[in-house]
Amino acid sequence: MKKTALVIMAAGIGSRFGKGIKQLAPVGPNGEIIMDYSIHDALEAGFNKVVFIIRKDIEEEFRKVIGNRIEKVTEVEYAFQELEDLPEGFTKPADRTKPWGTGQAVLAAKKVLSEPFVVINADDYYGKEAYVKVHDYLVQEQPEDGLTHICMAGFRLGNTLSDNGSVTRGICNIVDGALAGVDETHNIFKTENGAETRGDDGTVRALDVKSLVSMNMWGLTPEFLNILEKGFVEFLQGLSAEDIKKEYLLPEIIDCLIKENKAKVDVLETKDTWFGVTYQEDKASVAAAFEKLVKEGVYPEKLYK
Repeated sequence: MKKTALVIMAAGIGSRFGKGIKQLAPVGPNGEIIMDYSIHDALEAGFNKVVFIIRKDIEEEFRKVIGNRIEKVTEVEYAFQELEDLPEGFTKPADRTKPWGTGQAVLAAKKVLSEPFVVINADDYYGKEAYVKVHDYLVQEQPEDGLTHICMAGFRLGNTLSDNGSVTRGICNIVDGALAGVDETHNIFKTENGAETRGDDGTVRALDVKSLVSMNMWGLTPEFLNILEKGFVEFLQGLSAEDIKKEYLLPEIIDCLIKENKAKVDVLETKDTWFGVTYQEDKASVAAAFEKLVKEGVYPEKLYK
């Protein structure tokens, strides 16, 4: 069986991890957090390794809350995203407190990744279908045509909205099944008839709920990590004193590769519903959704026996 890894970006979790952080509130019948379900679905789809990207200061608590449990069911590695972890010749600006972004987070896992991998957010639930499709893509041979072949799970906009307020989504421009660009769309509200975006000037535009959006679930290769490494140096070289909060972000990196005709990003549509805790009020609806999934037999009452 070909080795494939699930990479979970969890470095954004606060230092009070497990003690009231909204994204990590228990949502399952036995206190499971969203990550538990993501790992369960990935292993079921064929992934056979988990890489947690965290910060050093939460390692002990993280292992206690989830890491030690997962080590009993699959191979686990840890990578650490730190502000000071920069390429040779660079130092952290004295007043920089903001993390360097998702590009640096994934790059932090380079030492423990030698296989194709899917990368996800720690606090998002993606459903089962996306893991199956991304896994099947990653174990296939891709054309040797000089392009970097990677993939993205595309979720239907209507399956990613909150009942409790507006969301921002990257609406995909897709040509012949491949990603051509992403339109970052703000202030998207769920409506009785579907969805709409509301401008600050009062304008309202209806959106197609079947449009595919990016939820930051990417199928990537070890070679992509070399691109990330080179790109991070270029990103740091291009920073000015005013760019104190600028981040090195996966979607922007991938968008550049597409525009420069260096990568082909296949979009794999999933009809599953995405859950996330955008608002404090979302916790109750997410817990209710998991309760329903357990009752319907989609998940066992105890995920890891």
